[in-house]
Amino acid sequence: MEYINLYPATKFSRIVQGFWRLADWNFTTDDLVEFMKKCIELGVTTFDTAEIYADAECERQMGLALKQAPELREKIQLVSKTGIFKIKTKNGFMGYYNTTYDRVIQSCKESIERLNCGYLNLYLIHREDPCMDHYETARALKDLKEMGLIREAGVSNFDPFKFDAFNHAMDGQLITNQIEINPGCFEHFNSGMIDLLGKNKIHPMVWSPLCGGEIFKDKEEKYTKARTKLAEIAERHQVDLDTIIYAWLLYHPVKVLPISGSNKIYRLKNAVKALDVRLEHYEWYEIYTASGQQTLR
Repeated sequence: MEYINLYPATKFSRIVQGFWRLADWNFTTDDLVEFMKKCIELGVTTFDTAEIYADAECERQMGLALKQAPELREKIQLVSKTGIFKIKTKNGFMGYYNTTYDRVIQSCKESIERLNCGYLNLYLIHREDPCMDHYETARALKDLKEMGLIREAGVSNFDPFKFDAFNHAMDGQLITNQIEINPGCFEHFNSGMIDLLGKNKIHPMVWSPLCGGEIFKDKEEKYTKARTKLAEIAERHQVDLDTIIYAWLLYHPVKVLPISGSNKIYRLKNAVKALDVRLEHYEWYEIYTASGQQTLR
């Protein structure tokens, strides 16, 4: 496994295990403990979650596992997120964002309690909040660091302008932006986000690297075209298609940390295997242009 220092005191595994769909896995606490141990055996020590995932149920289940096996805590790096909420109204449920000072502090304490973890290695603002007071949100994250409740802070799904604005309020202390990149999604290449991160030597975490599974089955043209090219390159390297996608992400010099969201250990092994795949430079561009969405000027 390769490890990256997102900040000096802690190394994050280059492949991250995500727990977004943990509540759907139907794992017992014993199952989850064993799954976590298998991840660690593979060198995958960074675990990603969020309070909004299954209305905090994912954090709760992870916390039960860490309570049962507390020795795992110092072997892993825990990442969680705040900022997305929902409220019941007379018309059903309404989603909204809240990144106020008091809410961020409260959410972090609640996440740590649910996770039975003592502190978070990394805490992210989950979505761009159009009603954000940048300096008050930054003050909350800085105070959480002073309290020892988080080691570092970052964001998720921010565009370059909003990232730059918030990072200014944070005195340049944001250490990552967790964003979607895959052979069917190029938003952050086209927005300039990748360039901004590269400029500042910030490594992004990447969610949905396999297009949420659509790359394997969706009949939309962008997926079928990408799938055909990926299969061709996978055959050249004698690996599975998903390994090639991870290899493509890992190849980029910004040094992304892809998040595997599967509960299948063989899927995680395929992701780890990508660290040993050596793509030719032109192959990266084959994948970049395969869906037909991107052209080279």
